[in-house]
Amino acid sequence: MKKTILILAGVTLFTMVSCKNDISQKTTEHQETVSSLQAKVASYPIMSFAKSNHDFGTIKEGEIVKHIFTFTNTGKVPLVIINAKGSCGCTVSEWPKEPIAPGAKGELLVSFNSNGKPNLQSKQVTITANTEKGKEILTIKAMVTPKATTSNQKSAHK
Repeated sequence: MKKTILILAGVTLFTMVSCKNDISQKTTEHQETVSSLQAKVASYPIMSFAKSNHDFGTIKEGEIVKHIFTFTNTGKVPLVIINAKGSCGCTVSEWPKEPIAPGAKGELLVSFNSNGKPNLQSKQVTITANTEKGKEILTIKAMVTPKATTSNQKSAHK
């Protein structure tokens, strides 16, 4: 009976020591993973927009409207914008060509030409940059009041 108790005590002690080492090893591995992820995140700039969408409201067909989107590089490395492309040719963007330092602000101008674009319009601007995702999206929209048709235009369509 004493042998059985001693054997069980030995197995229990061995198991406890083994589990402790296993937990210690897993904790160390977890800390290394967290440190690696933190280092990775720190190596990307973060493009933080004051707002990422804009509604021009109701405009007349043919109007060209513009909006400036402001952003801050809240990351720890410089932000480089490679491109900013509209979802169609009616949406044009202008962006800073120089790197944006950490903590610095920047502006991105978006122009929308409503000529030939009657009714509700929603467009996207895709920004290609050195952020973690690589792409950021801005959205604009407008309700475009169609041009009035004249009697000459009506008879030409018949």
